[in-house]
Amino acid sequence: MWPREVFDIMDGKKLLPELRNLLESPGVYVLYRNEHPYYVGKTIRKLFTRIYDHANKPKDRYYNFWNFFSAFVVREKKLIDEVEGILIAAMPTDNSAVRRIQKIHLPNKVARKIRNQRIIQMKK
Repeated sequence: MWPREVFDIMDGKKLLPELRNLLESPGVYVLYRNEHPYYVGKTIRKLFTRIYDHANKPKDRYYNFWNFFSAFVVREKKLIDEVEGILIAAMPTDNSAVRRIQKIHLPNKVARKIRNQRIIQMKK
């Protein structure tokens, strides 16, 4: 998790080239509101450009709602959708994206057995 403020660090009139170089690849990113995941996004272009836009364009949909981010470089563009889908499925976010990975619910029979077992253990 990096703070949003990294996009404010200037070296003269340019943003730090080290930061730009690290995020030159396509990939998936997570915007956080404090320590809670807020939004999972993807880009087939440069991660830097996409996250920079979220951080510096007041008309951006997520501009006011995040203060940290994580970025994941995914060099094979065909895998970007899968990585994004896994992150969306794994984290509670405010994404409006539809999950592409089917959620497998715990069968009712198993849930009941676990509940009954817990009740028995609490009575001991």
